[in-house]
Amino acid sequence: MKIYTRTGDQGETGLYGAERVGKDHPRVEAYGTVDEANSAIGLARSLLPPAHRDIQADLEYLQNALFDLGADLATRMGSPYERNLVRMEAEDVARLEALIDRYQEEAPPFRGFVHPGGHPAAAALHLARTIARRAERRVVALMRQEAVNAEALRYLNRLSDLLFTLARVVNWREGVAEEAWLVKKRR
Repeated sequence: MKIYTRTGDQGETGLYGAERVGKDHPRVEAYGTVDEANSAIGLARSLLPPAHRDIQADLEYLQNALFDLGADLATRMGSPYERNLVRMEAEDVARLEALIDRYQEEAPPFRGFVHPGGHPAAAALHLARTIARRAERRVVALMRQEAVNAEALRYLNRLSDLLFTLARVVNWREGVAEEAWLVKKRR
């Protein structure tokens, strides 16, 4: 099987099923941005020191879940192809909340905004966080035009919180101090 199909050469792509839409369609923007977040998580995993087996396993889970989320977003609500996929559910959101709670216990107390960065894996997690936030905005834009699984939006909201928490934990474990936002003083 060849990697190229030539079916997108005219600026269209296929949703899950047979429907074709423009590559700039809000639905494609939404699931495409989820794919970007997934790639940034892959980058973070490649930079993560071997000692962080728990984070590595949780990031692998997230990457698989983001493929599910992408399929959810690529399939219109009520589509006949809907029966062939698993949509994001409240339990998926609850799993992210449990991970956030678990890692927050380890992270230093939160005192305000911090600069994204630190250890390379933490910096990549911050990048993934901002891409997840953009995906969330893309889903909101899509929801203004057509029906979307509401759990997909909630999942993205929790995902960015989890990635922020994981970045802080990686920096903490690696002994890298977070740089706090220094508010410019008014004259």
